[in-house]
Amino acid sequence: MALNVHQLHTFYAVAERGSFSAAAQTLHMTQPAVTMQIQALEERFGAKLFRRSAKKLELTDAGRALLPQARKAMELMRETDAVMVAHAEQLKGRLKFAASLTIGEYVLPRLLAPFLRRYPDLSLSMRIINTAEIIEEIENHGLAFGLVEGRAEGPGLIAEPVMNDELVLVVPAGHPFAARSEVELEEVLKEPMVLRETGSGTRQVMEEELLRHGAHPSDLRVVSDFGSTGAVKSAVEAGLGLSFVSVWTIRHEAALSLLAPVKIRGVSFRRQFYAVRQQSSDLPIAGASLLDYLRGIQA
Repeated sequence: MALNVHQLHTFYAVAERGSFSAAAQTLHMTQPAVTMQIQALEERFGAKLFRRSAKKLELTDAGRALLPQARKAMELMRETDAVMVAHAEQLKGRLKFAASLTIGEYVLPRLLAPFLRRYPDLSLSMRIINTAEIIEEIENHGLAFGLVEGRAEGPGLIAEPVMNDELVLVVPAGHPFAARSEVELEEVLKEPMVLRETGSGTRQVMEEELLRHGAHPSDLRVVSDFGSTGAVKSAVEAGLGLSFVSVWTIRHEAALSLLAPVKIRGVSFRRQFYAVRQQSSDLPIAGASLLDYLRGIQA
């Protein structure tokens, strides 16, 4: 089995920063995710790479042997990036891709201006469809790649994390929850809900997290579902029910106190946006440049 470069990068970050938590912050990952990457690398080599002493995290003999090789690999990756960036500076033409609704409607439009200023001879053509449709089109070779909100799975597909996101419970101004710092999940299950349609990444992530906390999606009082986040927000603002939406989508409404995000005790709807493509197909250079740009941006 080929060595996982992401695991090697994680190991290098932990070794350089001296702790799992510091590496997680550097890599924009959760600490459990960093731990899992290191454990997988240790299983591959059949040896522990770190030892915890009373005061600090230390490399084992195996870890010290691996570190210079990891450093060489990271230097090679940086050199490769530099070469490709220099090549990408000459990009021209039209980049075509698709994005799911939250990404396409609320995230990318406000982020693309600096990217396009960097590549003035490049233009973008973005279709906005839901996650299920994007996956279907990629599987049928109708799309080179797409940006989706939920984890995309399918034969021959590759899904690579691009950006971090978090779903939040949103309530209308004047709702009793709006005045509270957090609420219990059991309270939320009693409220009427308006949700995105089945097949959307937002709905998928929300349902998976509820199941992790012992609440079946059927426990929700769903009074309506809509095919766009804009319709969901309008319905919440009008008092039709509560909903779960990306933090990217409510900045304007929260600033105007039209909608209020509310935390649910012990429940976190953190997720990542993914770039999806066929395993057998390479990303166009313009697409790779766009994804590199997006990886440097956080919610």
